[in-house]
Amino acid sequence: MEGLGSKDISRIAIQMSLTKDRNEEKMYKQRFQQINVHAAAVDYGGEFISSVMKIVERSVVAAKREGVISDCHAEEGAVAGATREALSQIMPKAIGLNVGGKIGIARYNDHICVAVFFGIGLLHLNEIAIGLGHRVV
Repeated sequence: MEGLGSKDISRIAIQMSLTKDRNEEKMYKQRFQQINVHAAAVDYGGEFISSVMKIVERSVVAAKREGVISDCHAEEGAVAGATREALSQIMPKAIGLNVGGKIGIARYNDHICVAVFFGIGLLHLNEIAIGLGHRVV
């Protein structure tokens, strides 16, 4: 399928971050694979400031494990950079609070997008935020 660009891949990364469970992730990944889009998702929760590097690491590891990227410095850096960009968008709401949710990653050719969908707050008093980062490899 030709014509997929950054908006399309961003949409897929967001969809992956919104999946409810592993079964839904698997179904989406298979559907996206049919249009040559590689995708992955990983759950995360913890205190935001102390967790930023752990979130970035989990994104890179999940992308490699699911075949979204290869074991290549440039591709790992693209996922790490897109993840940090996504996190920077939710940082004003998240500083000093706990976050929990899912990271979605999608790639088509040279486009890589990372979406973070997090509940932010304490107990059941959560704010919801989505951050999105895009890189080209």
